Amino acid sequence: MKNEVEVNLMSPLTWAYVGDSVYELFIRTHLVETTKLKPHKLHIETIKYVKAQAQAKILEDLQNILTDKEKEIIRRTRNTENHHLPKNADPADYMYATAFEGLIGYLYLTDQKERLNEILNECI
Repeated sequence: MKNEVEVNLMSPLTWAYVGDSVYELFIRTHLVETTKLKPHKLHIETIKYVKAQAQAKILEDLQNILTDKEKEIIRRTRNTENHHLPKNADPADYMYATAFEGLIGYLYLTDQKERLNEILNECI
């Protein structure tokens, strides 16, 4: 992990890149631990959590528990120019999903494990 100064120098899209993986691994692990689904059904169930629309909704639901610093991380990620256009998502949902992933990635990269776990556990 890097210190907060180094992480702040990264692009917020880098935070989101890492956050995407961290969040998907969290969801996959949760489903494996709490269900008896076979791999294909696990994949189908995972998609319900990790699609842009679901992540945008999670971010909306988290607003009351986020700190000002976390809201700033979300704002920075959401406002970072991204030239990727989503194929299967509303552009607004995609922006908020990227912001959610940015927050998850930032917390992971700055080794804020306790806070990361608090937020991830609010997602399920």
